[in-house]
Amino acid sequence: MAKSNREYWLSDDGLLLIRAWARDGLDNAQIAKNCAVSVSTFYEWKSKYSELSEALKRGKEVVDYEVENALYKKCVGYYVPKDVTYKLRRVYYDDKDRRCEDEKIETVTVEEYIPPDTTAIAIWLNNRKPEKWRRNANKERLDDEKFSHEKAVDDRHNW
Repeated sequence: MAKSNREYWLSDDGLLLIRAWARDGLDNAQIAKNCAVSVSTFYEWKSKYSELSEALKRGKEVVDYEVENALYKKCVGYYVPKDVTYKLRRVYYDDKDRRCEDEKIETVTVEEYIPPDTTAIAIWLNNRKPEKWRRNANKERLDDEKFSHEKAVDDRHNW
């Protein structure tokens, strides 16, 4: 039974499912559980069979890039197509000089601008340039100064 189980998970169908689980954010232990094998067996398969290792890598990599792209778009703003419906009224006069109206509804696609999101910008800058944009940029320095001061006081008391 174990051999056929392994053969399934290394088949195209099995690898597709593993790639999907990786893309959905499952870690290796969760994927091993879904495959009904122990974590150690799963890691053994991963090191032994490059196709399994590649499936995991590709599944996780695609999602990471998609999230990075989505975060980038939220940081800089972007346009999205949006259908807008208008009621159009036409007023005209017939040949007997009577006022007439006719209406029609028309839908057009416009580009709607989604402005940058300040939270996304903060996340991006905190991660890409932490030395400059960290939320508590001086905290580390202040902690070091406090530690140095406390250590100096302790050293004086230990004499």
